[in-house]
Amino acid sequence: MSTDNRSAAAAQPSLAAGLASAVTAYLIWGLTPIYFKSLAMVPPFEILMHRIVWSFVLLLPLMVLNRRWSHFVTTLKSPRLILILTASTLLVGTNWFLFIYAINTNRILQTSLGYYINPLVNVLLGMLFLGERLRRLQVIAVALAVLGVGYLTFYYGAFPGIALALAFSFAFYALVRKVAPVAAMEGLAVETLLLSVPALAFLFYLDQQGNGAIFRLDWHVDLLLIGTAAATAVPLLLFTFGARILQLTTIGFLQYIAPSCTFLLAVFIYHEPFSQAQLISFGLIWTGLAIFSFDAFRYQQKRHRALAPA
Repeated sequence: MSTDNRSAAAAQPSLAAGLASAVTAYLIWGLTPIYFKSLAMVPPFEILMHRIVWSFVLLLPLMVLNRRWSHFVTTLKSPRLILILTASTLLVGTNWFLFIYAINTNRILQTSLGYYINPLVNVLLGMLFLGERLRRLQVIAVALAVLGVGYLTFYYGAFPGIALALAFSFAFYALVRKVAPVAAMEGLAVETLLLSVPALAFLFYLDQQGNGAIFRLDWHVDLLLIGTAAATAVPLLLFTFGARILQLTTIGFLQYIAPSCTFLLAVFIYHEPFSQAQLISFGLIWTGLAIFSFDAFRYQQKRHRALAPA
């Protein structure tokens, strides 16, 4: 076997591991509604507070094991990074709350719609804030998404606020984190640390009032509340590992796994109403995403050809 063939064979398990990690991350994110549905007896804001606190508790030993503690401390010593991460903290906290609220108020379809729209919102924000120019097919994709949302609003007379708030809050979160040179793990640790102080105060207040859920309802509920940490950190770590190995185009295609799982759960498991108007709206957005994905793939291929040695 030649040296090149041996190198390719050695790289293959790494590529497979990256793909498995990314797919698993998106599957966990897509199936998360099942987890939060099992906590329907707990108010969404209280679930959010537990998610923040327990995520920080879980991340502390993970940072030590992954030798990221010094990076975490360095980040905490930088006023500029703390300022940037305070903004990202508010955005991710808003996104988490809206997601939990939508699930536990039987609006899972809105979460699916929001995360289908998200990639197109990312492109739009890149144009507005980073000076990126939209290619023709990207303009068509964004226009179809706007048309889909507009049709749904016109048909129902109700703006899909949760879906758009989820899409924009996560897109702005990604935009803010783009300018913060902080890795995923310590970035999330700082964000949960910043939120943990008010979260702990709120949970202590609930406990003093005799209204807190943990250690009062059932041991299953206790475990589920504590387990929100794993539901938060595990897919993020898997995604980070996979994203380091896979091409950006591959990640772009895989990201539709999560909202597709959520969509299937909403319609076939939780039997949320899915009308003809919603089908048309989703159809327009799906078409836009197909065009967007085709354009991304074609653009990546052109770049590879341009960068390839003659």
